[in-house]
Amino acid sequence: MAEAASARTRRALELFAPLGPTYERYARVLSLGQDPRWRRFLVSRIEAGPGDKVLDVATGTGAVAQELIRQKGCEVVGVDQSSEMLTVAREQLPATVRLVEAGAEKLPFDDASFDALTFTYLLRYVDDPGATLRELTRVVRPGGTIASLEFGVPAGLWRPLWAAYVGAILPAAGRILSPGWHEVGRFLGGSIREFWRRYPFERQLELWRAAGIDELRHRRLSLGGAIVIWGNRA
Repeated sequence: MAEAASARTRRALELFAPLGPTYERYARVLSLGQDPRWRRFLVSRIEAGPGDKVLDVATGTGAVAQELIRQKGCEVVGVDQSSEMLTVAREQLPATVRLVEAGAEKLPFDDASFDALTFTYLLRYVDDPGATLRELTRVVRPGGTIASLEFGVPAGLWRPLWAAYVGAILPAAGRILSPGWHEVGRFLGGSIREFWRRYPFERQLELWRAAGIDELRHRRLSLGGAIVIWGNRA
């Protein structure tokens, strides 16, 4: 990346960059098989088709990019800050998909360059989610869809079960897989809780609106363990 990464971004790179070859397989395992379903729903919210150009930010190993091509038949550009993840994505995606190493906080694209945009598990890893949302919105044409997938914190009866899973079961399962996944398992619960403490749901929606995104909708998935938010550039 051209600019020095923040401490939050560096931590994400340290955790996830080495896991590219196993990322999709073990993300499916640790999410109890739900991660692919979440990504399919995310893509289903995008209004795009053949001839449209969609930017997938935090593309990682390219799972959402693949789903965009499968569901929508659109042209896809993937962006990620990790060269290691992009190397894996390149092996899995068609050559027609352009992959760019860059941070979401400063995208190397002109205003209104894309018809739609997706991003996944991103805002927990940036210092200023509001500024990042404004930058994402900048590169989408007016009326274009912007959609995100993020982990959620369930409410009610499911909250203590979720807390037990992310606090004890997830780190233990990660330990079985590898030292790297053990670190991810230890990290995720606190990261998710901290993000939702700093940015409760209504505050997140305020940031989306302030970035110039309206017609906001959302869907909680898997008893609230994940949430998809989507809207249109005003």
